[in-house]
Amino acid sequence: MDKKSNKNNKVSLSQVAEAAGVSKMTASRVLRGEGGYSEKTRVKVMAQVDQLGYLPNRLATVFAGDKNSTFIGVSIPDLGNEVFSQVLEGIDRKLGTFGHQSVLGLTQHTLQEEEDWIKTVLSWQPAGLILTGRYHSARASDMLRNAGIPIVEIWDLNSSPLDMSVGINHFDSGFDMGRYLVGCGYQKIGYVGTSHDTANAATTRLDGFCKAVEGGGGEVTRQLCLHDTATYYPGYYGTEQLLASAKDIECIFFQNDSMAFGGLQYCGAKGLEVPKDIGIAGWGDLPVASVLSKRLTSMHVSHLKLGQAAAEMMMARLSDEPVEPCRDIGFRLIPGSTVRNTKGR
Repeated sequence: MDKKSNKNNKVSLSQVAEAAGVSKMTASRVLRGEGGYSEKTRVKVMAQVDQLGYLPNRLATVFAGDKNSTFIGVSIPDLGNEVFSQVLEGIDRKLGTFGHQSVLGLTQHTLQEEEDWIKTVLSWQPAGLILTGRYHSARASDMLRNAGIPIVEIWDLNSSPLDMSVGINHFDSGFDMGRYLVGCGYQKIGYVGTSHDTANAATTRLDGFCKAVEGGGGEVTRQLCLHDTATYYPGYYGTEQLLASAKDIECIFFQNDSMAFGGLQYCGAKGLEVPKDIGIAGWGDLPVASVLSKRLTSMHVSHLKLGQAAAEMMMARLSDEPVEPCRDIGFRLIPGSTVRNTKGR
């Protein structure tokens, strides 16, 4: 595949000045607040700054004399999720080998938090951006298109990215897990995860899962989406709530392995034998899953590899090398022994 050209057009100070009908020097003075211009001129310049989406370089003095920035902005939802910590490790480790540094932003799974961070980090003139997810606010998308720098969207593979994308097809991974559990004989299956206000990979996974279960003659009896983080404790009390409201559930699919660990702990505390009394399946194949007394049924994704691939794509683009705009790192089902009729049992 041919190298994809970067079509993002960066707005210059000269464009702002021309649109405002003033000289570049006057526009620069307005932005620096140096004086020597009228209030009417200031209003005209600032109106064009807002309309054109111009972002001043706040670190110009830091980079004076440097040919290129070495900063790469990297956004992830949160650091509490071990999955994203591994992705970040892969990115940072690979960027470091090329002499570049990560500037981290935490978006807390909200488009507004991401938009605010993008506005701030672009004003620092990074060499590129690596963003978690394929969905952005309209304002953020405009800023990204006008940034004039390489952009890699990670995690949820996007066949039509802003620039480049690396990740997996989350719908397919959920579908494969649903098909597998129905194939193991489960008919009434529950789901425990977290809720988000915007479209996200977990929601896409759940859609694929439900499609496969229903297509195989089974039923997703109850979906419990908690207003909490996708970690161990919500997995524990989420399992309690699910089983209290739907006692005929034969198996539970969790949003990720951390929540599944909580589910396993709850079942053990209540004397429920896994998988004899109930099946448990997670997603992500965290390292700790391999040392549990029972190998957790999960979906393996190389989070470290994903981060490294994103950094490699970024550095190739910065070096003007050919780059595939989309890279699927794939996934692999881990049968484990927490659902019945598996090879790991």
